[in-house]
Amino acid sequence: MSAADKPRVGLVGAGRMGANMALRLHDLAYPIAAVYDVRPEAAEATARDTGATVARTLAGVTAASDVVITVVSDDAAMDRIFAESGDSLLRGAGGKIFVNCATITPRVHVEVERRAEAAGASSIEACMASSIPQARSGTLYLMIGGRKATFDAVRPLLQDLSASLRYVGAAGEAAKVKALVNMVMNDNTAALAEGLGLGAALGLDLTMLREVFSQTGANSRVLETDGADMEAREHDVYFSAAHAAKDSGIALALARDAGVELPVGAATKAQYDRLVALGLGELDKSAVAELTFPQRRAEHEPPRVP
Repeated sequence: MSAADKPRVGLVGAGRMGANMALRLHDLAYPIAAVYDVRPEAAEATARDTGATVARTLAGVTAASDVVITVVSDDAAMDRIFAESGDSLLRGAGGKIFVNCATITPRVHVEVERRAEAAGASSIEACMASSIPQARSGTLYLMIGGRKATFDAVRPLLQDLSASLRYVGAAGEAAKVKALVNMVMNDNTAALAEGLGLGAALGLDLTMLREVFSQTGANSRVLETDGADMEAREHDVYFSAAHAAKDSGIALALARDAGVELPVGAATKAQYDRLVALGLGELDKSAVAELTFPQRRAEHEPPRVP
């Protein structure tokens, strides 16, 4: 696709993931037309880096763009930006495409598709199973839900953001898969924290223990990404504990609706809820180790954070 053929892109949500996705597309000569964030300083920083305009309204993002990427925090934020009255991305949205990347409940993606189509627009969910470095390098793993024709229309842009695309099915289906991905990831993170915490209490060398884990049935992707940080008790945020609590909650709600009990998932959510209650929700999910390492350390040695 030549630069002249690339769609004008708007961004709603200039946090760690959204900002780096915008930078990636800017590197590839996509015109970043407008940026909006409830934190003006975040929008201004991304606008400076990409040559975009800071939109003062959601409708302004839609007016300036052909494709709008949204990366917001939760169901309530998604409902607000796609409100059916007042300032909204749906004002003047005829012919526009919305690519929604937040981890939210499947029913909200279904409702957003309904509202978008009522306004003459299209929407898809592009659920991300990667982190900040992958957003910046264009190597995200994206799970897509929505109408196939809409997916095909923005496939070149999504390919430029990802190393792998997986079309899952209708609206809401990719969000179900993403909820399960994050639930299992969070469960694994909490289990690893308990294993290393018990190892520390037994006086074992944790570097040795992690190496043994990596060569046995205790191995996991989480061991690779979070094990060293747990040992060092360094919790620079890539995926926050607060988001882990939220996402585990989405999976548990789906389980309740399906009549399935998830005792491990429930216990994991309780751990992340504890972190949030302790004021540690904005640390990385690896900070769950702060709850499981020996209390003699947790009480007297604060977590090492930026």
